[in-house]
Amino acid sequence: MLPLLAVLTLNACDKADPPTFAGPATPSASPSDMASPTPSVTPSPTPSPKPVVSPKGPKTLDWYMSQVPHFPDAPEPKRVHVTESSSSVFWFRVPTEQKVAFITIDDGALSRPSMVPEFIRQAGIPVTMFLNSPAATRYTDYFKAIEDAGGVVENHTITHTSLKGKSYDFQKHEICGSADKLEQLFGKRPTLFRPPFGERDKTTLRAAQDCGMHASFYWTQTVDKGIVRYQTAQKVVKPGDVLLMHFRPALMDDLLAALKAIYRSGLTPALLEDYVDFDAR
Repeated sequence: MLPLLAVLTLNACDKADPPTFAGPATPSASPSDMASPTPSVTPSPTPSPKPVVSPKGPKTLDWYMSQVPHFPDAPEPKRVHVTESSSSVFWFRVPTEQKVAFITIDDGALSRPSMVPEFIRQAGIPVTMFLNSPAATRYTDYFKAIEDAGGVVENHTITHTSLKGKSYDFQKHEICGSADKLEQLFGKRPTLFRPPFGERDKTTLRAAQDCGMHASFYWTQTVDKGIVRYQTAQKVVKPGDVLLMHFRPALMDDLLAALKAIYRSGLTPALLEDYVDFDAR
């Protein structure tokens, strides 16, 4: 039997891919909770990535490395300033025109493929991990290995329960309690937040801000079992898009699929934290 945390995470992953949406506004958030839409930028055409050559045996780290596209260097980040407010800003994508996209990985309890930290290190993949604090506590060494490879740890609550509609005290406990633990484990307090399932209300964003989470994120594409699921009709990764995947058994394939989708769209992967700027509070 899976431990309770793993069951919660598995259920969370099953719920993580929402129906296709047309734009950044949703009925559950007021316009003041949302960033202004990013101006339309058409990515430059890019040569197709290397054709996939199926390995003769199990996929090795060397095989994955052979499939990674060669990206141009990421531009010098133009950080997006988050003005001081009583609520955390909520973004579906980073409002930037720079030709970059962002890879994020959620949860942490279900599966932690052993090759992932070294793949991230060798391929130079900039990743943001939105972790549940019990998983981070149980598997600290694994996540520290990804952190040492260049990844950054951010906040995804304690129990991965939907926060929308819950009391302020409940939501603050979930967000602050996780942030406190992650700071204890990794020596840095998170400043970014993803609500479980992307579900939130005004209370969520107020509690997030009160816990020091100055920007909260949804996503624009999901990746699972090596397949990118676009949530807009164009089926292209646009500047500022946020790709969501989870710590699942096929994470190596998911990372590779995300890199290829970003490459085909004429973009370069960049670190989410490098594009968010806020006043010391």
